[in-house]
Amino acid sequence: MPKRTRAGTLLALAVTGLALGTTLAAPANAAASKAPGFLKAADLPPHPSSAWTAGKVTAGVPEAVERDRCLSMALGGDGPGTWYREFRTDLDTNARQISVRSSTTAAAKGRFSRLNKDIKSCAARIEKADPETEARLKDYGALRVEEGAHVYGLHTVTSWGASDIRLLSVGRDGRTVTVVDWGQLGGFRDAPVKAFRKTTVTAVNRLH
Repeated sequence: MPKRTRAGTLLALAVTGLALGTTLAAPANAAASKAPGFLKAADLPPHPSSAWTAGKVTAGVPEAVERDRCLSMALGGDGPGTWYREFRTDLDTNARQISVRSSTTAAAKGRFSRLNKDIKSCAARIEKADPETEARLKDYGALRVEEGAHVYGLHTVTSWGASDIRLLSVGRDGRTVTVVDWGQLGGFRDAPVKAFRKTTVTAVNRLH
């Protein structure tokens, strides 16, 4: 076996110490990138004939949101601190939760305000972009949970008769903002607003 020199021994100790330091630092980095709490399938408004199925919590922004006229301006891009979870039933209903953790509370407040503003104006943008589609927004009001939440309904009808109803909510807890997005075929009378409000409260309370 080759004889280890004093210099070789010191180098080995330095490398071992560096490796040990890296190992000890890993949990802190992992904690910083940990996703906030998300809704479970059972938290969604009950479907009358099909159970909800929940996908995995995934880092980033789903492609559908990148194209969405209500959410893309505030949630588009694949930056750090963003996660989503998708839900579906066996029929025509689907849902999604997207959460963003900002670097500061002030930044989170700004995103929360921007999302509310964008949702309130998205019906007009939908009609402007597609003259074949009529869009109408309903404001279902604020919810008293953590730093606040707000619920909206969006109904779109195309010239060929497709009718879709969508419920959207925005909530904030500290540096984290979350959006819950539910949709199915139908109109405002088909929207489970009361149950969706409860879902939104659960979503915000579960963030931290």
